[in-house]
Amino acid sequence: MIIAITSVLAIAIIAFILTIRPRDLPAAEPESPFAHLDDRKAAIYENLRDLQFEYRVGKLSDTDYQNTKKDLQKELATVLAEVDRLKAQLAGKPAVAAPAPAPKPKAERAAETKPIVFVCPSCGATFEKSLKFCGECGKSMKAASA
Repeated sequence: MIIAITSVLAIAIIAFILTIRPRDLPAAEPESPFAHLDDRKAAIYENLRDLQFEYRVGKLSDTDYQNTKKDLQKELATVLAEVDRLKAQLAGKPAVAAPAPAPKPKAERAAETKPIVFVCPSCGATFEKSLKFCGECGKSMKAASA
């Protein structure tokens, strides 16, 4: 009895599916031209958060962290530039290229390459950024000095 009811129900469902015409289905919503860029931007931000976490935990060296962070930031800048280009294109305006930054003086470039070092007053560990707690010993960095 149950098998007969199940068989009849299956035949009815198959007949219903076969009788649906493509023109009876609703039209698909048009996909936003920004959808793939928004997804990529969200993925890059998530990768940056993961990278920062792995650096703080000690899984990455300073140079690996800086190089990977720079690569992700360049990729993010490319995605954001593409978003701006699409917005300008949809608004009917020609895309305007950003002006090239003026070259910096030699002294300013040298200052950028020297990272500020923060030292833990308890264990002497050094960090490039100010932290509330030492990543090595876990003690407060309030008295940390550059």
